[in-house]
Order: sequence, then C-alpha cells, then structure tokens
Amino acid sequence: MPNSANTPRRTLLLTGASRGIGHATVIRFSSAGWRVITCSRHPFPENCPWDAGPEDHIQVDLADHADTTRAIAEIRGRLEGGALHALVNNAAISPKAEGGKRLGSIDTDIETWSHVFRVNFFAPIMMARGLIEELKATKGSVVNVTSIAGSRVHPFAGAAYATSKAALASLTREMASDFGRIGVRVNSIAPGEIDTSILSPGTEKIVEQQIPLHRLGTPDEVAKIIYVLCTETSSYVNGAEIHINGGQHV
Repeated sequence: MPNSANTPRRTLLLTGASRGIGHATVIRFSSAGWRVITCSRHPFPENCPWDAGPEDHIQVDLADHADTTRAIAEIRGRLEGGALHALVNNAAISPKAEGGKRLGSIDTDIETWSHVFRVNFFAPIMMARGLIEELKATKGSVVNVTSIAGSRVHPFAGAAYATSKAALASLTREMASDFGRIGVRVNSIAPGEIDTSILSPGTEKIVEQQIPLHRLGTPDEVAKIIYVLCTETSSYVNGAEIHINGGQHV
C-alpha cells in the first residue's frame, strides 16, 4: 500500500532498470509509494512505463570502475537526508557468441570474462560499500539478483555469466555476515526462466521438460519477492538465496 502522509517516503536504488525485471521492480515499488532512483547504461527512456522522471535516473557504465564511483557520488548527493532504504543490484550482462550461441569456458576470451565480472560481480559490492552509511542510517536491505545459471550449467547462459552469478551468491553470504552487524540485511534472488525480451530460442523445451509448473515466470512475480525482501515482512531474513523458477531447481 502507498505510504501515508505521516510516513517518511522510502527510497530504492535499482541498477539495470531499463527492461524486464528492472521495469517490473520500479513499477512495484513506485505503486507502494517509494521513490525509485534508477541506474542503467542507457539514458532515461521517453516511453517509460512509470511516473519517475529523468531526475531520478543516472546513466552509468557499471563495467567502468571509475564511472561507477562517479555515479555513487552522484547518488549520495541525490539522497534526501542521506537515507537509502533498499539497494537492488539487478544489472547484468550475458554475452553471446556469433549467431547467439552460448560462450563456454574454453571459447570465452579473458576480456569478456573481465567485462562480465565488472558488471555482474564488482558493481554490486561497489554500490553497497559506497552507500553503506546511507543503508546503515535506515537499517536497510540489499538484494542481489543472481540466477539459476549460478548453480548449474545452463544451455543458454554463458560460462562467464554463470560463474559471475555463482560468485555473487557467495558474495551475498559474505555481505550478510558483514553488513548484518550494522543492521543491514543482504539477500539474493535466483530467477529461472522469466518471460522477458532476452529469452533465447529453445526456452520452450526447458518449460516443457524441466519446470514443474509448465510455464514461464513473469517479471512482476520476481518484483514481488524483491519487494518483500526490502520490507519488514522479511525482517529476520538475512543471507538467503530465494529461487524463483517454478520448481526448475528441484
């Protein structure tokens, strides 16, 4: 429910807000009365499906450590009263080989490995560390978006993407231990096959053969769990990785 007039407005910082799960997360939090500051490598889209304006969007290349540091300073300047209630690290990249084929561990060049890890792994910890005082002020929540590909070899997700997500799941546990001591909870969600524009051809076979619910998940179904992890409903949940995949992992 939207915040009442007597309740201070909460603020979410979301990376990777330009499509799919990011879009749905912005809509979910905005509809509950939160202020949402978005980050992506793209400028603010004119046909944006939510009411937030360009003043709450920051264009940043998370693969560039210097630009990420610059963005963190800009975010801190925009936070009202130095308070951040939630950070959702959703931005990620998954490069493909020619023709959209999967990049395995043998044919992924080192620069691609490095690029993927800078966005998928290093940016989340840089964001959380850079905004630690603002999160501490509210006893806030951090949600890292991992993937089912982080725990098994996936037919479409490349080796660099998969290992970066496995590393992010491990990082979530480390962060939960460290940040939890200052009252900040850190959890992760691991989506499976979600109905977005980046689905690979052949996903229908996974749905038929591996998912007990026999359907794709929706971005809003993911956003709802992210929202729960950022509110008092999950006040004693810390260091968890929640699978959102219709039972694909069992």
